[in-house]
Amino acid sequence: MTSSAIESLPLQTERLRLRLCGAADAQALFALHSAPETMRYWNSPAWTSIEQAHETIKHDADAFRRGESLSLGLETLDDAQLIGRCMLFNISTTHRRAELGYALVASAWGKGYMGEALRKLVGYGFTHLDLHRIEAEIDPRNAASRKTLERLGFQHEGLLRERWVVNGETSDGAVYGLLRPDWHGLQTASLPESPRA
Repeated sequence: MTSSAIESLPLQTERLRLRLCGAADAQALFALHSAPETMRYWNSPAWTSIEQAHETIKHDADAFRRGESLSLGLETLDDAQLIGRCMLFNISTTHRRAELGYALVASAWGKGYMGEALRKLVGYGFTHLDLHRIEAEIDPRNAASRKTLERLGFQHEGLLRERWVVNGETSDGAVYGLLRPDWHGLQTASLPESPRA
């Protein structure tokens, strides 16, 4: 991570602060990742120990220092509750690409929080991290996740059949991609028109 990119953190949206997580967030992260409904479409099982939260926080901090990933907690501005995570991981400065991941507590579903957070994170990736491509892989049965990606401009690029086996259940992986020129085009198109003289 460049110093200017780091100085831009935390990120803030209308309702959320996207910040690095620390040891004090372990319980909230465990609550997030131990919930079966949240982990239903993940490629790993629900957490069973608070130690997994501590290990993840340490892993994320180490990967951030190496410039390999950026994992941010989603904290609500009104009550400072940690309600989810979003991340850019497997960052390649050579190929200017990264993968996108995210999770949100069930009580916050359907309120537009994740779309709001990802719009900020994706923009940060393209502008501050100089990425050219961001991709995401989701379970194709996860309609809410698919709709969130499509609203951001991600395009469905393919299906990886029976790619994951979690708790004995096999699932496919749907691949979505977004290129920097497409993102900038979408942002320009969404700007209000200038008043006519």
